[in-house]
Amino acid sequence: MAEAAVRTVAVQLPGPRAVPRPPARPAGLARAAARHEEAARAAAASASASAVPAPTRVATAAAVAAPRPPERPGLFGGLFRRSAQPAPPAQGSVCGNRAIRGKVIPPVPGERAGCGIPDPVRITEVAGIRLSTSATVDCVTAQALHDWVEQGAKPAVGTTGGGLVALQVAAHYACRTRNNRPGARISEHGRGRAIDISALVLASGERITVLHGWRSRQAGPILRRMHAAACGPFGTVLGPDSDRFHQDHFHFDTARYRSGPYCR
Repeated sequence: MAEAAVRTVAVQLPGPRAVPRPPARPAGLARAAARHEEAARAAAASASASAVPAPTRVATAAAVAAPRPPERPGLFGGLFRRSAQPAPPAQGSVCGNRAIRGKVIPPVPGERAGCGIPDPVRITEVAGIRLSTSATVDCVTAQALHDWVEQGAKPAVGTTGGGLVALQVAAHYACRTRNNRPGARISEHGRGRAIDISALVLASGERITVLHGWRSRQAGPILRRMHAAACGPFGTVLGPDSDRFHQDHFHFDTARYRSGPYCR
């Protein structure tokens, strides 16, 4: 009985916190509210999608549209070039060296056994220094002459008389024996591998001859430095101290020896 009384009190005595249930919405109003809420969600999703760009597509388009930056001019422009194409050969250059001027000529047949040049060139200038007469040699000898002029002759002269401008050529190709002696071996001149230089021509017009300058106080040091510098580019270097046949010129040739260059 006591338990039943408690239940009766709890049911019959409404508490102060009791909240009445709201009345049910009409069916038409509930459906309209649901449709309105669904439309709002769809609009929000569409706005969000249009506001966010597609990063991959934009980046790709930007990469394609971006122009290549121009080459930087000035002193350091060459550092930013993608690649350097080899310069075309200069007009009139031979032996694959732009600083050796001349022309390719047909093979030189030998007048006797041991003479001749299979691939000759006729050179007129090397390293900016002209030759008094064109010289017929092979390309190995032309390159050796170029190296000697660039690394030995021009530095030896320096600014004396305004600098070196030309070389006096005493001999080049000739089908003959060594020193023109009967019965001697064919000279390197007969193979296109030798050239003889008898004098230097300066910008001032002065000439330094091997004959008169070798033992002089003024020109001697210049000629001796040039003579020494030729030993290496050339396999044979002969001057006034070698023998009586070379008192008035330097003989240079590209013969090679197991013991190294022969320089006298």
